[in-house]
Amino acid sequence: MTTTLTLDEIGSRVAAAAAGGRALRIAGRGTWLDAGGPVEASETLSLASYSGIVDYVPGDLTITVRAGTPLTEIASVTREHGQWLPLDPPGSPDGTIGATVATGSYGPLATAFGRPRDQVLGLESVTGTGEVITVGSRVVKNVAGFDLTRLLVGSWGTLGVITQITLRLRARNDVERSAGIVVPERGRKLAAVLAATRAARIAPLALELLDPSVAQRLALPAETVLLARFGGNSESVTAQLAELAALGESFAAPDDCWERLRALDADVAATLRFSTPLADLPILWDSLADGATGGQELLRHATVMRGIVRCLVRAPAGSGRPLYDALSRIARPLESARLIPERLGDAWSRIAGAAIDDPISRRVKLAFDPANVLNPGILGVSP
Repeated sequence: MTTTLTLDEIGSRVAAAAAGGRALRIAGRGTWLDAGGPVEASETLSLASYSGIVDYVPGDLTITVRAGTPLTEIASVTREHGQWLPLDPPGSPDGTIGATVATGSYGPLATAFGRPRDQVLGLESVTGTGEVITVGSRVVKNVAGFDLTRLLVGSWGTLGVITQITLRLRARNDVERSAGIVVPERGRKLAAVLAATRAARIAPLALELLDPSVAQRLALPAETVLLARFGGNSESVTAQLAELAALGESFAAPDDCWERLRALDADVAATLRFSTPLADLPILWDSLADGATGGQELLRHATVMRGIVRCLVRAPAGSGRPLYDALSRIARPLESARLIPERLGDAWSRIAGAAIDDPISRRVKLAFDPANVLNPGILGVSP
């Protein structure tokens, strides 16, 4: 596929920005620019047009793509060979692979397949000096020293402009089915069901706990629901569905429920994520529900096998201070919970604090971007 942007042009723009002391906002399609820490930049470098399949070897289950390639294009190309890329970040499936990898965004499929850092084998990046570097490899097994690939994945474009990515693919399952069970809304009964689910003889591709508001938006019963996605051969999937049904009142879920879950982020004012030990997940779930006040609507869903709870806050436009009040009430729900902010708008500095600026982060930032021109404000500052 022909692109309207070249690698040389990307390198030249970054080098010119560094020479002129002009900050660059690195973007894909620009649909998620309100996520992450605030960035003050005079120019935007969009890689949306730098797209296309560079190399695809179905026999090796690997594909190399340019950063601006939409996730839908990767899905379409790999589907023809019975393969897929199990990444389902929040938002539109038309989002780019570069933005997904740069932000380290992931969804329910992380239960079985891990995060983007587990899918990326290697990548190409333009540092803050305009230099092009290649890290990792195009093979599944690779012997390397420092793992710079994992350093760059999830660095939010602060260490380099990710331009090309080699990804690990998976074979598609013969059968996929989604089903749910109605579970107790909170307390010890909910904790008991979650513990029984983790001990059950199931290996779900995804397993999400949904509050009634989220379940209703997914065309599921307006109850607290445990939603599971199973894949494999017919016999395996049937057995796992039966195992799930033994845990509670079960129902079949529509095929599009997972896409509906991804789309919930489209019209929310803020998103916060919390990580906690699995045993504390029910306590965190209850604490977040208790903090929802002030006229804002709080939507919750949790990745049960990873101890992650996401909170989506709906608030009227221009609500400013009330939104901050609502966020501050849920930002410290539990001592064992770690806040992972995603989208906080104007409340970012008051909820998430200042940019990361510890000595190690400063040295890493300066090594890759000495003039601090790449998404400044997210990862430390130049001296």
